[in-house]
Amino acid sequence: MSLKILGISCYYHDAAAALIVDGKIAAATQEERLSRIKNDPSFPEKAISFCLKQAGITARQLDYVVFYEKPFVKFERIIKQILATYPQSNQLFRSAMKEWVTKKLWIKQTIAERVRVSFDKILFCDHHLAHAASAFYPSPYQKAAILTLDGVGEWSVGTYGVGEDNKIKLFKEMRFPHSLGLLYSVFTAFLGFEVNEGEYKVMGMAPYGRPRFVDKVKKLVEIFGDGSIRLDLSYFTFHSSPEYSYNDKFERLFGRPRDKNSLFFTDQTGYPQFWGDKPKDYAHQVKVNQYYADIAASIQTVTEEIILTMCRYLANETGLTNLCLAGGVALNSVANGKIVKQTPFRNLFIQPAAGDSGGSLGAALYVYHQILGRKKRYQLTHGYYGQAFRREEIERFLKKKKIIYTEYKDEKTLIQVVAQALVKQKVVGWFQGRSEWGPRALGNRSILADPRRAAMKDVVNSKIKFREPYRPFAPAVLMEKAKDYFAIDDPTSNPARFMIIVVPTNKTKANNVQAVNHMGTSRLQTVDERTNRRYFRLIKEFGRLTGVPVILNTSFNLRGEPIVNSPEDAFNTFIKSGLDVLVLERFVVRK
Repeated sequence: MSLKILGISCYYHDAAAALIVDGKIAAATQEERLSRIKNDPSFPEKAISFCLKQAGITARQLDYVVFYEKPFVKFERIIKQILATYPQSNQLFRSAMKEWVTKKLWIKQTIAERVRVSFDKILFCDHHLAHAASAFYPSPYQKAAILTLDGVGEWSVGTYGVGEDNKIKLFKEMRFPHSLGLLYSVFTAFLGFEVNEGEYKVMGMAPYGRPRFVDKVKKLVEIFGDGSIRLDLSYFTFHSSPEYSYNDKFERLFGRPRDKNSLFFTDQTGYPQFWGDKPKDYAHQVKVNQYYADIAASIQTVTEEIILTMCRYLANETGLTNLCLAGGVALNSVANGKIVKQTPFRNLFIQPAAGDSGGSLGAALYVYHQILGRKKRYQLTHGYYGQAFRREEIERFLKKKKIIYTEYKDEKTLIQVVAQALVKQKVVGWFQGRSEWGPRALGNRSILADPRRAAMKDVVNSKIKFREPYRPFAPAVLMEKAKDYFAIDDPTSNPARFMIIVVPTNKTKANNVQAVNHMGTSRLQTVDERTNRRYFRLIKEFGRLTGVPVILNTSFNLRGEPIVNSPEDAFNTFIKSGLDVLVLERFVVRK
């Protein structure tokens, strides 16, 4: 009898479910992909249903269901936090009681009722152990150091550990409220972005600034030799308020917060045509925006310093050269690009859903290996664990909606047609196979374009993504050609395959990939034929036609929406945007 374990994460942000069968991932997806609610935190009923259906089982056949954190321990922390900051925490008390007493404390009952499993099958895993398990168990390493970093779990905000064979031991933790993840989120809010969603925008803004406020940032945080930090809480309110993360003292140090509705542009970003005419006070706004870019550069610089200090300490403590990294901070791809270059670690593994959604997978793997003692591990070599759609389903949808299409029975012809469209400067919605696990589009739910001209970046932003011009697009490059275009030591590495690393763009080739060259760097994805054959062959054909085996890849969604999951989602995005071509497996729809 096979052992079937379902992992669940929810009630904070980015809810998800993951199912493993005898230690192997059978299915994993975020609830947002199915509910169509961005960062949906609700109980992942749709994701659970998909996982069971994908594996061909019912809930009765589950051996265990594991929740990714321990709610009563977390509730204890929140109560102590409220008491320690009362009366400033009065509002936090009211909102917390409403959420916890009516819903979050009773997750075991909710799982039993909505998944329809008995109480004896429901288990709980510590939040940071779930992160650690999500990174170590799918890694290729028999033994590795483990670093987890996020906003906060129950009490932990980060942990150091070691994984060996099927066991994990966390030997040191950093505790709330002294959190690197929360520090970065405070600046995310100050810079006008949504917390737990806009951190990557801060990272994208940083290259346009100079880190001239590092000394000011360091007034907020003391950095110790092991990389742990102590925040000066007199600048913050995240520990006492449900709405605000910083106070007047913070504003006196850094000035007025950036208006979230304002446009961000500097001399270096330019002012895209799709925004219309330049404002009359353009020069003044450039100066103001440059100030915020400098703040972004400063917090990014300090964040990198802290992460690298942690990594050096962990490497020295363990004597290991393999590192598994997890938690929301592990999605800071700029910092990731410096770990192997500037610390003793030579190999880095990051599971593609490194944030809280990945906790569902980690919780299931932790029970399978650590609690049940199962030794056989499976390496995660791709990120395609979501939903796929059969030819018949796609054709039925197209016919029902009376959509004109062409079906290419021969894959070679399909690839030639799409590659030629890209060369002709068409923007393509590319939909194939199972959807991606994690926040990155890796060639199954992607928008693709020609990367050779800088103007293509504005085309994609103005016609499809409707987003800020400073945010970078990723290059997808043939693995064997990656070193020709990018300064990367190991194109086969997991962070490169999963688009979780930023590396310098080779100066000699930068002019050939202008649309994916972000101030001299690129957050690349390397693609091999074994992992994604059709995607690989498309890039190869584009390279044959142009001499550049690289394409622009961005997630297949409109601004504020989740990545598309179904053919209907893809077609709706196609119709609402300026996409020129839609590819649904071997069906092609044109405008």
